[in-house]
Amino acid sequence: MIVAVLIVAALLGAWELYTVLGNVDSFILPAPHEVASALWTDWDVLRPDLGTTLGEVLLGILLAVALGALFAAIVHLSPALRRALYPLLVSSQTIPVVIVAPLLIAWLGFGLAPKLAIIALVCFFPVTVTTLDGLASVDPALPKLMRTLGASRWQTFRRVEAPAALPSLFSGARIAVAVAVIGAVFAEQSGSSSGLGHLITLAIPQLETARAYAAVVLLALVAVVLFTILTVLERVLLPWARTDRGVSP
Repeated sequence: MIVAVLIVAALLGAWELYTVLGNVDSFILPAPHEVASALWTDWDVLRPDLGTTLGEVLLGILLAVALGALFAAIVHLSPALRRALYPLLVSSQTIPVVIVAPLLIAWLGFGLAPKLAIIALVCFFPVTVTTLDGLASVDPALPKLMRTLGASRWQTFRRVEAPAALPSLFSGARIAVAVAVIGAVFAEQSGSSSGLGHLITLAIPQLETARAYAAVVLLALVAVVLFTILTVLERVLLPWARTDRGVSP
């Protein structure tokens, strides 16, 4: 933790020094102290948009986790579907979100629905892939033992494979947190009247670059806080996963 703080401090110091010695206009690259000042003086402007973006990110991640876990379970239980759908899942990631976003807004309007759809789309892949990997990494001896005991395919999945895949599901959710913030910005910039992405879109042409950077700082904090919350939840809800990884409780 101390090392991370020192690295951040060094980077901020280098950034501050560059803005002073590099003769860079503040409307192109504001100094760290200007960004900090914008966080303080523009807080009343930033706070409502922060709440909007945070709500979108939370709902989008929940939707992506639910759909990703369901999709992974269905594909895992059907090898034929896995062979058919997995390549399509991978190829879908080559479609830029910036192209899909206007289409979703045209279909779903300018409300919350298209934003949740965009966030869920960008989060769906990491959740699904990590969950599938978790389901596939179960010790083969365990399903064999369940079959020997007369368990059905569903009972084996519910009692052995699904619990074993939960740590992978949490890993996918943590990855999704970072991309969810990016997805929320894309969604708000494509069509929205609120949110930090919308604020950034307005601030840049108005030469309020420090305010835009302040919004980026808040987006980073949202990602870090949500990542930390998921890590703590995993430790509390899945203590056996830490033991399996060689980490003492």
